[in-house]
Amino acid sequence: MSAIITKLKEVLYSVLPITVIVLVLNFTLTPISTPLFIRFIIGAILIIIGLTIFLFGVDNGITPIGNTMGSALTRSNKLWIVAAAGIILGFFISVAEPDLHILAGQVDAVSSGAISKINIVIVVSIGIAIMLAAGLIRIVYNFPLYIMLTIVYAVIFGLAIFTSSEFLAISFDASGATTGALTVPFMLALGIGVSSMKKDSKASEKDSFGLIGIASSGAIMAVMVMSIASKSDDVTGSLPQDSISEEIFKPFLREIPKLAWEIFVALLPIVVLFLIFQRVKFKLSGRTVRKIFFGILFTFVGLVLFLTGVNAGFMDVGSIVGYGMASLDNKVLVVIVGFIIGFVTILAEPAVYVLTHQIEDVTSGYVSRRLVLATLSIGVGAAVALSMIRILIPGLQLWQILLPGYIISIAMSFYVPKLFVGMAFDAGGVASGPMTATFILAYAQGAAEAIEGANVMIDGFGVIAMVAMTPLIALQILGFIYYVKSKRRS
Repeated sequence: MSAIITKLKEVLYSVLPITVIVLVLNFTLTPISTPLFIRFIIGAILIIIGLTIFLFGVDNGITPIGNTMGSALTRSNKLWIVAAAGIILGFFISVAEPDLHILAGQVDAVSSGAISKINIVIVVSIGIAIMLAAGLIRIVYNFPLYIMLTIVYAVIFGLAIFTSSEFLAISFDASGATTGALTVPFMLALGIGVSSMKKDSKASEKDSFGLIGIASSGAIMAVMVMSIASKSDDVTGSLPQDSISEEIFKPFLREIPKLAWEIFVALLPIVVLFLIFQRVKFKLSGRTVRKIFFGILFTFVGLVLFLTGVNAGFMDVGSIVGYGMASLDNKVLVVIVGFIIGFVTILAEPAVYVLTHQIEDVTSGYVSRRLVLATLSIGVGAAVALSMIRILIPGLQLWQILLPGYIISIAMSFYVPKLFVGMAFDAGGVASGPMTATFILAYAQGAAEAIEGANVMIDGFGVIAMVAMTPLIALQILGFIYYVKSKRRS
């Protein structure tokens, strides 16, 4: 009980800031209709309850499964088993990730079906599966993370030359969206489970992170290849404001069964694989198995409540706030509010809590989770602000920000302590979870719809890509600071 109360306090500190900001905007710059306002408040309550239950479930269910599977894969000492397990786990976890379905649904809706939801989900999941397997093999064979990331992003930059502007934004957005509330805890635990079997404790600590960063790059490459193969170009879209429902309870009732099914499908492969491993390899005690299943049940209930609150209560409000802010005469306000929303929204991301706790645990408190959270908040705030500037300046394209950003990130990875390199690239995927995929993306699309000359298809997407990039630089700067401090001490 004390564990749940502790998590509830953490969640309250995280969710209340974004709720207060929307309340202030409602009574000042961007008034919201009463039904939508009530929906937002109900959504906030569901997010608080759901996130608390989810985090408790992850600790007792998903994390133990990932750790145990990772250790078992390493003990097998067979490359083909590690690769096959990575591909199977990567595909099934990604194909049912709620965040990916949210993004794919928004792309489908805005493009009027020109880019179908099912195509994006399948293509991205294949990319994630291949790169997750590559990431696990890297850990087993001690291949340096910074070198692998350099090779991977060199390939991405090469593909980007031939990728259309519409697909460029979607490819980087897919990278962030697919590493959501469900996949992140499992991938983190899997990476820690594999690396913990190493005899060298320093190597084990360094390799505990980085798997998410490698896996998420698979989504970028997969969508780019899809763009080049399909030769799709000049896809346009719009975000009709009159399509937003003014009903209060019906959106919640519509979302609950749909999300419950999606999350059930998402968790089922993990449960089935765990049962197979338990029978063949694990042989865990009955008490441990019951505790894990109890944790999975909590994960399921928490995720349903959380995503219902986000989808039915937050997404429409984000779009209206973005549209209203961009419609004001003073355009600087849309940038300032974007920074503030990005700064506080990251605190409510469930996967961020999982990652920051893992960082503190693996480093035995050497790297403070509060400092990591503060660094991430600044990075994500800057990302949303930059996205608003990109929407306001028609000539400024996404690649003109992402290319130098990733080049700086890769260059830094050669000099920063390697533990921070893995953390940074994992944080890039973790920062762009369900709150980013809904509220911040909706805010950007609303702003793009209101700005004359902006294209919702090109400018409305890309904000998740920015949110995924800035933590790479922010956390590696933090790594430099730690490095300098440790040098001074020694």
